[in-house]
Amino acid sequence: MIKQALISVSDKTGVLEFSRELCAMGVKILSTGGTAKLLADNGVPVTEVADYTGFPEMLDGRVKTLHPKVHGGILARRDLPEHRASLDKYGIPTIDMVVVNLYPFQATVAKAECSLEDAIENIDIGGPTMLRSSAKNHKDVVVICDPSDYQVVLDEMKANRNEVGYETKFVLAKKVFAHTAQYDGAITNYLTSLGEDKAHATRSAYPQTLNMHFEKVQEMRYGENPHQSASFYRELTPIVGALANYTQLQGKELSYNNIADADAAWECVKSFEGAACVIVKHANPCGVALGTNALEAYSKALQTDPTSAFGGIIAFNCECDGAAAEAVAKQFVEVLIAPSFTAGAKHIFAAKQNVRLLEIPLGSGLNQYDVKRVGGGLLVQQPDFKNVQESELRVVTQLQPTPQQMADLMFAWRVAKYVKSNAIVFCGNGMTLGVGAGQMSRIDSARIAFIKAQNANLNLNGSAVASDAFFPFRDGLDVVVDAGATCVIQPGGSMRDQEVIDAANERGVVMLYTGTRHFRH
Repeated sequence: MIKQALISVSDKTGVLEFSRELCAMGVKILSTGGTAKLLADNGVPVTEVADYTGFPEMLDGRVKTLHPKVHGGILARRDLPEHRASLDKYGIPTIDMVVVNLYPFQATVAKAECSLEDAIENIDIGGPTMLRSSAKNHKDVVVICDPSDYQVVLDEMKANRNEVGYETKFVLAKKVFAHTAQYDGAITNYLTSLGEDKAHATRSAYPQTLNMHFEKVQEMRYGENPHQSASFYRELTPIVGALANYTQLQGKELSYNNIADADAAWECVKSFEGAACVIVKHANPCGVALGTNALEAYSKALQTDPTSAFGGIIAFNCECDGAAAEAVAKQFVEVLIAPSFTAGAKHIFAAKQNVRLLEIPLGSGLNQYDVKRVGGGLLVQQPDFKNVQESELRVVTQLQPTPQQMADLMFAWRVAKYVKSNAIVFCGNGMTLGVGAGQMSRIDSARIAFIKAQNANLNLNGSAVASDAFFPFRDGLDVVVDAGATCVIQPGGSMRDQEVIDAANERGVVMLYTGTRHFRH
C-alpha cells in the first residue's frame, strides 16, 4: 500500500492536482525546493526533505535528497526481513512512490547563448539517482517521471485501495530507465561536441560520442525481404510534419517497404506549394505534378508512368476530397497519404479496407541527422534541406529562359532532389514527363527517362530537364536535347563544363547552373 510519496519535479504540469488526490487518499508527501513551496502555498500538506532527514540542503541545493533516509526508504526490499530490520534500527520509513522529472538539460543546451557553466549547472544528480533507485526496486516502489502517467496511477490506486499492480509498476520502471538513458545520452552528446578550450569552447554538430534514442512503434511481419526481421522506431521528441507522426485511418499493417516508400513520397510532396501529388515506387518518384486541386494533381502525376504507379505510394500535400479519392480508388494503391481526408473520401475508401490511409499534419521539421549503416559503423550527415531559389541560379548560355521555362526548370529541379542518383527528370507544365533514376551512368538515366516518356505517350518537345549532378560530357546533354528538351538545369562543376555549355549554345537550348548538387544514394 502506498503510504508515503516523494515528489520533486522540474516540470510541474499537473503536479498540484496529483498531490491533492494523493493527500485525499491519505498519502504523506515529502518534497523539495520549488515543488514543496508550490504545494504548501496551495494548501497541500507537505514535509520538506530537509526536515524529514534532519539534514539541511547544501551547496546551493546540490545536496538534498542524497541521504540514507531517502534512498534507504526507496531501495529497501519489503520482502527481506534483514532490510526491514535495518529500516527499523535506523528509523527509516518506506517511501512507496517517487515522482521526479529532471532539470531541463536538453532545453538549456539548445539555446544559442548557453554557456558550458549553464549546461553543467543543469545536469541533475539527485533526480536520476532517485529515479534509478526507484526503478530498480519497482516491485515495491511506484516511480513516475512523466506527468501523463499521473491519472493512470491515480485510477489504479482508487480501484485497488492505494495499491498499484506489478504490471503498471514495471511499465513505469522501464519508462524511467529509458528516460534516464536519454538524459545521460544528451549530456554525453553535448559535452563530447565541445572543443578542449573551456574558455572558448566551440561546439561541433557531430559529437565524439553520438547517442540516439528512439521508441518502437511496431514490429513488422518482415523487413525488406521476407527472410529479414524488422521493426519501426520513431524519435522520442516528435518532429513536426515527419512521416513518423502519421495516424493510420484504415488498412493493413504497414510494411517495412511501405514506410520507406511513404517517407520518400511525403518528403517530396510537402516541399511544394499549392496542390501537389507524388507517386512513388521503390523509393523513386514515378510521377509528380501540380494542380488546382488534388484531383488534377493526381491525374497529371499518373500520366507520367501509369505502369509503375500500379501498387505504388501516393501522397498529397492538400486535403484528399471525394473527387480525388474516386480517381485514386480505380487504381491499385498500397498507401495513400494526405494532411486530411474529407468524409466523402473516407467513405469511398471504406470499401477498400486493404488500402492504408495515412493522415499526417504538414510541417517543415527535419531530422537532426541523416544516418546510414555500414559494416561496423554509421555514416552521419546533415539532411539535404537546400531548396535552390530562382535568385541563386546562373544562366550560362546565350539564350535566356522564358518565364514558363523558368517555372518548369524550378519544378524539375525540385523533383530531381528526390530521385535516386543518377537522376534525369523531364518536366513540362507542372508535371513530370519522364524520370530516369539510379543508373550507373548519367547518359543511361537520360535514355531511360526518354523511353519512359515514349511508353506513356508523352511529348517531350519543349520540355525542361533537371540533372541532379553535372553532365560529365556533352553526350548526356545531346540525348535530352534530341528527345525534345529546350532548357536544362544542372549544378555545374565539371572539368568539361565549357564543353557542355558550348554544346548547349550549339544546340540552341537554355542551360542554368544551380551550384548545388543533390546526390541521393
